[in-house]
Amino acid sequence: MKNVALFGAGRIGRIHASNLAALPGVKLIWVSDPMAQAAQELAGLHGAAVAPSIEAVFADPAVDAVVIASPTTTHSDLIVRAAAAGKHIFCEKPVDLSIARAQACADAVASAGVGCMIGFQRRFDPTFNEAKTRILRGEIGQPEMLVITSRDPGAPPAEYIRQSGGIFRDMLIHDFDVFRWILADNGNDEAVWLSATGACLTDPAIAQAGDIDSTAVTIRTRSGRLCQINTSRRAAYGYDQRFEVLGSQGMLACGNHRPTEVTLMNDQGVYSDKPENFFLQRYRQAYQLEMAHFFEQLQNGEKFRTTVADGVVAQRLADAAAQSFETGQPVLL
Repeated sequence: MKNVALFGAGRIGRIHASNLAALPGVKLIWVSDPMAQAAQELAGLHGAAVAPSIEAVFADPAVDAVVIASPTTTHSDLIVRAAAAGKHIFCEKPVDLSIARAQACADAVASAGVGCMIGFQRRFDPTFNEAKTRILRGEIGQPEMLVITSRDPGAPPAEYIRQSGGIFRDMLIHDFDVFRWILADNGNDEAVWLSATGACLTDPAIAQAGDIDSTAVTIRTRSGRLCQINTSRRAAYGYDQRFEVLGSQGMLACGNHRPTEVTLMNDQGVYSDKPENFFLQRYRQAYQLEMAHFFEQLQNGEKFRTTVADGVVAQRLADAAAQSFETGQPVLL
């Protein structure tokens, strides 16, 4: 039995708590959140207790692992403290908005010898993962170009945007990880050139908060492979998550998920459901699979699919994109 403490009782914390409760051999024993009511409700729902303090969680010898689903600004501190306490770590992205602090986390994890997995759930999406499997089988030959479309149905509140670190570090961090997963060849063909531009097209409040809401990023790898990422904080038709990989012998395309796959055809036209409306629906199964993977790998003593090192590299790409946008110049990596 693995006993787990959860930091964060908000939206994503509730998702992780439900998935923890469904796993055999895993027990949620502590919930920690500064919002006492949220912590109490979530703990009560899953038979856990509200942690009296963060210190109490790390001092509890019964805790084997922690799941960090608290705000981004708390991630690096909790990772370092968990590592020092000898607890295994699952942490939502990003590791930190600072590369120096993110690297310090990676160093702390390595020194402590604990497991640390970062929540890049898109690698666990069954559709995306099937594409990766087919690439490895050689179905399209050598992958040469990746095109990622990633559009939210609407922007988060301006208060969130002000402390998010900007669209490249907050929203595109997932797309940078997908780029590495599909094209970087296990770290052997990393990005060497990146150009990013963007604009505020959907809501003036986002510009007032110091950010943009629409971006276009181009990346070139060491071997010359190319990636294009287009993102927007607004898609009137739902949560738009697609990518296609062009290879020497063909192409793989991954489409959106829809609530149903029913299509109506009549004399007025052809109609189907819009894509799932939000990331919690689109990646419901991916969140389940990534948490199961975390505990399976702990049990087996094997490497996680998404490590803290992956989190650091994705953050470097996000910083490079922010620099390119701000300067109007490509960045050499």
